[in-house]
Amino acid sequence: MILPTKHIRPDRALLTVGGDILACLEEPTTVSRAWDEVRKRHDEAVGVAPISYDWFILALDLLYITKAVSFESGVLHKGSP
Repeated sequence: MILPTKHIRPDRALLTVGGDILACLEEPTTVSRAWDEVRKRHDEAVGVAPISYDWFILALDLLYITKAVSFESGVLHKGSP
C-alpha cells in the first residue's frame, strides 16, 4: 500500500501520491485546493489511474506522520514548522 506491489500499481502507491501532493505544495494551501490540484494532475496524465479522496487522505496522513507536511490554521505547509 505504501510502496508499489504486485497488486498496487506504482502510480497508486501512497509514496507516489504523497509525492504528487508535495509537488502541489509550492506554497501553503488548503486541503481542498491540494485535492483539486492532485486530481487535476491525475486526470491530465496519460495512463495514470484516478485516485479516490480516501486514498488522497491516506497519502496526506503518511506525509503528516513523517513530518513532510504540517497543518496549521486550516492550511497545509511543506515540512514541519
